[in-house]
Amino acid sequence: MPEPELPEPELPEPEVLAPSFYDRAHAVHRLWREGGGVRHARFPGAAGIEGWVVTGYDDARRLLADPRLSKQDAVQKFGRRTGRTEGPGEALFTHMLNSDPPQHTRLRRLVQKAFTARRTAALRPMIEAHVAALLDEWEGREEAELIGEFALPLPVAVAFDLFGASDADHEMLQVRGNTLGGGRGDGEVSVFTAEHMHAYLGALIALKRENPDDGMLSALIAARDEGDALSADEITSMAFLLVVAGHQTTVNLIANGVHTLLTHPGSLDALRADPSLMPGAVEEILRYESPSGLASLRYTTEPVTVGEATVPEDEFVHIGLLGANRDPAVFADPDRFDIRRENASKHLAFGHGIHHCLGAPLARLQAGIAFTALLERFPGLRLAEGHEARWQANPRHRGLLELPVRLR
Repeated sequence: MPEPELPEPELPEPEVLAPSFYDRAHAVHRLWREGGGVRHARFPGAAGIEGWVVTGYDDARRLLADPRLSKQDAVQKFGRRTGRTEGPGEALFTHMLNSDPPQHTRLRRLVQKAFTARRTAALRPMIEAHVAALLDEWEGREEAELIGEFALPLPVAVAFDLFGASDADHEMLQVRGNTLGGGRGDGEVSVFTAEHMHAYLGALIALKRENPDDGMLSALIAARDEGDALSADEITSMAFLLVVAGHQTTVNLIANGVHTLLTHPGSLDALRADPSLMPGAVEEILRYESPSGLASLRYTTEPVTVGEATVPEDEFVHIGLLGANRDPAVFADPDRFDIRRENASKHLAFGHGIHHCLGAPLARLQAGIAFTALLERFPGLRLAEGHEARWQANPRHRGLLELPVRLR
């Protein structure tokens, strides 16, 4: 006589977090890490993010490289499950952050031929010029809003210069959907922004095919590997990833970094006295106030055990970078900001494994140049009186909504 089939075990109901989560995100991640490191949670806000959150450093690092956690078509899966998408169509989904090997291997190999360390290092004079131009606008002023007037336009301008876009296009395509986007403040790219960027990038790619230059877009078009090349959709998707989605990391890195330095005057004074500390300061900012709260989308292809919990198949797993980067098992006194911390670069802010952020060197370069110029040009820089940090209502992006500063 056959044994009766046992019913599938019921999943625990997710912990539904209050909107105040974003103002105490570090404390919540710490409680989760100390309570076993895995929590089934539903985050507040319009993004609709729910899943299993992993907060310990060792588990996070291991799972970031675990092939049982898939990224293949994860954006589409997220859209179907939540009833929303993060863009207007397949042409913007064929990128490395939405694929597994062998597709990911092929895409990364081709893109790396264009996104070289030498090409990134050669961008320094261009980035310095953009930083200087933005800060020139502040001369004679007493105050500024650092995100909208500096941290946001800088990486957009750099990206479009990287692609060989015209100066007029810089003004037309200031990407504002990633910060206050229509007042939502959830850090997501609006479909309106995505559709316009899709159309614009398609036209720019067509132009570069006919008139190639030394920019990255032309390099992506020309990239070859044993006769293989990127398709038009793949080039569009990669460009979109860098300009619209990827630049949010740099915006948050710059804004979070300035906020952190201004609230730690001892570190600020040390940097002014010894600029050689800047590379270490950038790494510590990435660790202490990671520009991403959660790593990009992943889902289980089979049951995966993390600590004492087993995450079922076909569930989203969110790697909690905030918790991992302040794990005392790796970082001594982790809630202390220390620009001389010797192992700060072990942070996971840019991921780990095959999906480690290809644009990390560019983000670091922009941040270091931005911080250095701000400290040199405005020695009296400080937070505006009465400013209280308010954070984007999205667990994936750890970014301030605004950063008003006094310049003198």
